[in-house]
Amino acid sequence: MKDGSAIAATRDSRRKKIKLAKHLVHLFLLPALVFYVGFMVYPIASALLNSLFAWNGLVRGQFIGLDNFIRLFTESPHKETLYNAFWHNVFFFLVAVPAKLIVAYSLALVIHSKLKGKEFFKTVFFLPNLLSVIVVGFLFSLILNPTYGALNTALKAIGLADWANPWLGEPATALLSIVLIDSWHAFGFAVLVFLVGLQSISGEIYDAAKIDRATGWILLFRITIPLSMPSIMIMTILTFISSFESFEMIYAMQGTSGGPYYSTDVLALYFYRLMFGSVGGGESIGLGSALAVVLLLLIAGATAASLFFFRSKKVDY
Repeated sequence: MKDGSAIAATRDSRRKKIKLAKHLVHLFLLPALVFYVGFMVYPIASALLNSLFAWNGLVRGQFIGLDNFIRLFTESPHKETLYNAFWHNVFFFLVAVPAKLIVAYSLALVIHSKLKGKEFFKTVFFLPNLLSVIVVGFLFSLILNPTYGALNTALKAIGLADWANPWLGEPATALLSIVLIDSWHAFGFAVLVFLVGLQSISGEIYDAAKIDRATGWILLFRITIPLSMPSIMIMTILTFISSFESFEMIYAMQGTSGGPYYSTDVLALYFYRLMFGSVGGGESIGLGSALAVVLLLLIAGATAASLFFFRSKKVDY
């Protein structure tokens, strides 16, 4: 009896230890949970709450509901600046897609083929991504300088002086220049993502298609691109998010004003001026928080719609 009771006690002790171990596993999630709540959930909830109140400097006033949102979309100069910045973000995305994704996918196809030295090209394409945005912005500001910049100097040296421009000083070229520079900076990451997608396609599928005499463009448009849709989906969504969150490169090259004449202004830059600049006086926190909520809803809504669209185009194999 004593031996039986001892065995039962040992079993109970083991069960308690197993239950305790199962609960202790959750403690490993605690740091990530604290980080997520502190840096993701709290700022979003705080912005939503702040957008519903009037502000006098840093002092929160009375509850005003959606008045900050209404002012943002209907009151001058906020509505003009908001729409101007929004269309610049749209332009940023529309240029970034061909400048970054299409070229990156094409190069990924070349590297994925039987190209000698493909590891070297992977490294070369990814190197710009390792540079700081501030460093890239400063270097290209020097390159595009209208007086002593390397680009204008080279154009003049080869007899194309008429092509020389104050690239960052002209409203017609400033935003386009920054978008192309930003696309170049993030170009290597897109190439690697597409390469991973291409490498995940089974060679047996190509072998079966070749038996049916499929070659060249047919393989590309009937097999490669459809089966690459997951990586294309990921990069398109990431490009959209980065386009509507664009701030660092413009800030590094043009400052907070979005010059010249607000031709490079974007939503994140306008948010920065509302929250930390002098626009709006003591009511800036409410308007800035309202703009942050609008930007969040815009990105979240577009991302959800993109996921739904791309899932309908996904090919299983």
